Amino acid sequence: MAGIITGVTLVLTVNQLVLSQELGSLADQRDRLRGAMEYRTDVDDFIGEGASPAEPAAFLRSLVAGIGERGRKLSEEHGSPGDGAAGEAAEFGASVAERADTVVERLSGSRFGDFDMLWAALHYNYSRQIQDGRSLLADDDRELSSDLRDRIEGIVRGLMHFGSAREHFKTLYFQRDLLALSRALLGLALPALAVATLTLLYYTPAAFAGSILGSPGPVWAVSLAVVVSVAPFAVLLSYVLRIATVTLRTLAAGPFVLHPGRETGEAFAAAADEGE
Repeated sequence: MAGIITGVTLVLTVNQLVLSQELGSLADQRDRLRGAMEYRTDVDDFIGEGASPAEPAAFLRSLVAGIGERGRKLSEEHGSPGDGAAGEAAEFGASVAERADTVVERLSGSRFGDFDMLWAALHYNYSRQIQDGRSLLADDDRELSSDLRDRIEGIVRGLMHFGSAREHFKTLYFQRDLLALSRALLGLALPALAVATLTLLYYTPAAFAGSILGSPGPVWAVSLAVVVSVAPFAVLLSYVLRIATVTLRTLAAGPFVLHPGRETGEAFAAAADEGE
């Protein structure tokens, strides 16, 4: 009983702290809206197809497709792999296009609220690609033409747009999950608390005489009471593990690669093959 009450109280307190960030003055709300509209305008200009989709999964898909298309054009129109600075730029573009196509395929059919959408976004190694693009631009030994530089800078800019969008949608996903966790715990806590209380106050082995499937009745009664009582903790554990996994994969935004072994297309392909 103490565990149920304490656990639910702590979760609800944390949720209230998170949701309090949504409260603000009119000026704060206007600044948030202005920032969102400026970001959408920048993405619209990058994609070049009018207004970008409003639905998060479709928005990410269009943005990643735009990044992949720029990488494909860079690879096809500016040299071949191994041909000096232009060849390195072509390899960079081919890598961007290949990995973008994989993410676009994974995003197809997903929608906001589904873990598949966030899972696909998590495995897009935009941090590594931003760093690769910046390395190409920063090395003075590479004689890149102004057109090549503009194209690489455009890809890096698109990857930065993606990073901002992923962090924003991750935040929204966390808020949605915390709200769902609160509702689930409130729905399970009352039955669990009732079962625990009734078992402590009124349980007697004599009330469950006999056996079921070869096991004494009291064993079944106590086991059922334990299962119902720990149900809130099982739900809490599932949500916390999912949120912790997402947080671990997105600790740093931008050109910082915290998990080099996971920032590869091979890791993404392996996860997709396993159906994760």
